[in-house]
Amino acid sequence: MHLTLVGLSHKTAPIEIREKLTFPAHVQPQALSALTFGAEIAEAVILSTCNRTEVYAVSASEAGTDAVIDFLCEFHDLDRHELARYLYVVEDHAVVKHLFRVVASLDSMVVGEAQILHQVKEAYDLSCEAGAAQRLFHRLFRQSFEMGKRVRTETAIGENAVSISYAAVELAKKVFDTLEGRTILVVGAGKMSELTAKHLVSQGVRSVLVANRTYERAEELARKFEGTAIPYEQLFERMREVDIVISSTSAPGYVIDKAKVAGVMKGRRAPLFFIDIALPRDVDPAVNDLPNAFVYDIDDLNGVVQSNLEDRLREARRAELIIEEEIASFEAWIESLEVIPTIAAIRESAEQIRREEYERALKRLGSLSDKDLATVEALSQAIVSKMLHGPTARLRDAAAEKDGYAAVESARMLYGLEAAHEKSARSRGLRALLRRGDTTGKDEQGDTVGC
Repeated sequence: MHLTLVGLSHKTAPIEIREKLTFPAHVQPQALSALTFGAEIAEAVILSTCNRTEVYAVSASEAGTDAVIDFLCEFHDLDRHELARYLYVVEDHAVVKHLFRVVASLDSMVVGEAQILHQVKEAYDLSCEAGAAQRLFHRLFRQSFEMGKRVRTETAIGENAVSISYAAVELAKKVFDTLEGRTILVVGAGKMSELTAKHLVSQGVRSVLVANRTYERAEELARKFEGTAIPYEQLFERMREVDIVISSTSAPGYVIDKAKVAGVMKGRRAPLFFIDIALPRDVDPAVNDLPNAFVYDIDDLNGVVQSNLEDRLREARRAELIIEEEIASFEAWIESLEVIPTIAAIRESAEQIRREEYERALKRLGSLSDKDLATVEALSQAIVSKMLHGPTARLRDAAAEKDGYAAVESARMLYGLEAAHEKSARSRGLRALLRRGDTTGKDEQGDTVGC
């Protein structure tokens, strides 16, 4: 069993590269099926957000890393040598720490943002629906969600709201002296568009127009802000009357181009502010060349939030302690899936029962000769040995298979080994933390800052 993670993020790749490696929800069933079809990959989860694409995999060997990279290149028709420049690879126990830090939003562009927990849950759910998540990832991802909840409740990392959508509002305030009385146009009716519009309205925006290819979805979002849904065909015509355009569609190319915006800006003196929070991007960067047109994409939002991060970074250090505790618990569970210690524990448990029953029987039998005592004990030992020989031999063989850890986990559950092991492991993990003292610090990629 081998844990591997292959990915890229805002830290390692510009937006031009990230938008080539996205996995929207509607393509994930096909992608997960292709990834787990062969003999190498047993389980997989694909996390694809505006700032990262990461493939988590359980493989039979270290060759799983190459299998994942091959999959990424083939699925998106990308050159392996070119893509490798932007990828990072994390293996074995380091995968657990990376995932926990991602879920805790310590690896986000905006530390403490809440959306990443929902995004990881969505990725896990898609994997479950595709049958690509099995026992190990059920355990790992569900524990990561519990850890994420602990971080949100036991620290103040989520206070002083900063997120991609909030950063967009802060940027809008720098373009306009005030947002009071402004009109916004929302292109696309997704969650990010809704969040950004919500923040803008809370800052005094007067009216909201919503355009979406599905008019019913536009009406649904417009109602939330007492706004107006407009036909998608009227997008550029109605753009003339707004101050801010928020665009977040799932279109594969630009939906707002320079030529159309040039027509909108003709004769206009007031600035027009575009917030492009889509990946791939919705707004042609060339729009920024037009007078009084201002285009900001996801990468541009990074600098806006830096002044709000100081308090969250302090809380992040507290979150790291929670993560270390949860890692100790998960790693102890992983260790329990090793077949040799499991077989030894089964035999030890059986021997303890045999010895107790042997001693109980001796009290009932009364006085026996040494020869009879030896015979009774040999009989009990032979029964236990023969009863365990077949199951343990088959367990050893099953553990060598691609998903053999599932058989080991089942055996531990059936013989009642799991609960006691976890209790002991958690205690060991806590003692290790106390011995280590301050466990905070940076991972190999440094401080975290994306959605």
